[in-house]
Amino acid sequence: MAKAGLLQRWEPENPVFWQSEGQSIAKRNLWISIPCLTLGFIISVLWSMVTLDLPNAGFTFTKEQLFLLTALPQLSGATLRIFYSFMPSLVGGRKWTTISTGLLLVPALWLGFAVQDPTTSYPVMLTIALLCGLGSGNFASSMANIAYFFPTAQKGSANGLNAGFGNLGVSLAQLLIPLAVTLPLMGVFGGEAQTYLKDGVSHQLWLQNAGFMWVPLIAIATIAAWFGMNDIADARASFAEQAVIFKRQHNWIMCVLYLGTFGSFIGFAGAFALLTKTMFPEISVKTYAFLGPLIGALIRPVGGAISDKLGGAKVTAAVFFGMVIAVLGVLYFLPTHDAAGQLVGGSWTGFFAMFLCLFTLTGIGNGSTYKMIPTIFATVCRREAQGKGDAAIEQSRLDGLKESAAAAGFISAIGAYGGFFIPQSFGLSMKNTGGPEVALYCFIVFYALCLSITWFFYARKNAPLPC
Repeated sequence: MAKAGLLQRWEPENPVFWQSEGQSIAKRNLWISIPCLTLGFIISVLWSMVTLDLPNAGFTFTKEQLFLLTALPQLSGATLRIFYSFMPSLVGGRKWTTISTGLLLVPALWLGFAVQDPTTSYPVMLTIALLCGLGSGNFASSMANIAYFFPTAQKGSANGLNAGFGNLGVSLAQLLIPLAVTLPLMGVFGGEAQTYLKDGVSHQLWLQNAGFMWVPLIAIATIAAWFGMNDIADARASFAEQAVIFKRQHNWIMCVLYLGTFGSFIGFAGAFALLTKTMFPEISVKTYAFLGPLIGALIRPVGGAISDKLGGAKVTAAVFFGMVIAVLGVLYFLPTHDAAGQLVGGSWTGFFAMFLCLFTLTGIGNGSTYKMIPTIFATVCRREAQGKGDAAIEQSRLDGLKESAAAAGFISAIGAYGGFFIPQSFGLSMKNTGGPEVALYCFIVFYALCLSITWFFYARKNAPLPC
């Protein structure tokens, strides 16, 4: 087994090489990549839980300000993904995973100190929220890096495992943070508790734990990446070599589709708790918030595996059809406002069930779209090399790998903007109309558009590029 460092030879499509040494190296890199990515997702959604307790810690931000704090990490993270997607090929996957994981220490520590002081200004909180986007940025480089290690037939499953268990960071954060902030986890090193009254009873809160609790794990993951992962010599490519994806029509089409799947997953994950607190104030949302992202993350590898057998396009089309139905269900179960402006009717059980369906569908769609990406770019490069000789065919294989890796990262960047737009859409809809209905109707139109695009380009009989 090759040690961590630079791999001069890497031939995952060669069965002899794969069985003798390639498979073990690829799996080692994957299993180190996964916790690094998980921590990235944890940092990216810290504010979805922290905002629920900021009033108890003495902060007086408005509802719109809280929604913005929840959304900003996804905005900065999506933008960072554009740059992160090219970094593994520029500097090496091992080096970049180490750097990008280590950077997570900055927002984790700063948030831990900032929430202990209720006089911390809103601009400072916005800055920390933007830095939490470093965690979201990691997804692009992680997926681009892992794509190099596995043969085409296993890319769907490998990408599904990396992304699926990485996405688990969302549910882990939303499950563990509400528990951790009620305990003095760090002892004398963790700072003083915040005290507040609720129903005449005094409660203590250690909101700083939301950031501090991840610091040791980030440090361990950073060290593991440096000493356990590999760079691949053949994966090195200049920005100019990778930038060819911007001329590919299918790069932009897949950006739209991934915005519909992953963008919805991360957007709903960030907005669900505050939306529930607003529409069903009697519900203790902290008890349930983690379940949707947990299901979406766990089902993602299943989406990749199913797509390996049935084809990514068919699965993706089915996902978007289901999402239209699920959003209609959310609308059906929402409460309404009476003449006095009070919420009446609605069904929390039905509302929650429909959101669980949405998380399940987005998770499957995350896996199926990532199965489509390498198939599309490998096919495009192979078609361009047809009739040009064996050397051109071999070069097209390498070009397909490089383009699909760069495209996977860039597409994930565009998709991640859903993490900003969805919470902001809910916030704007409620501000201007008093409820989230307008935002939900917009989502239905968008998912129907994604279904049509998937069917026309990839899923129908005689599609331009079936996959």
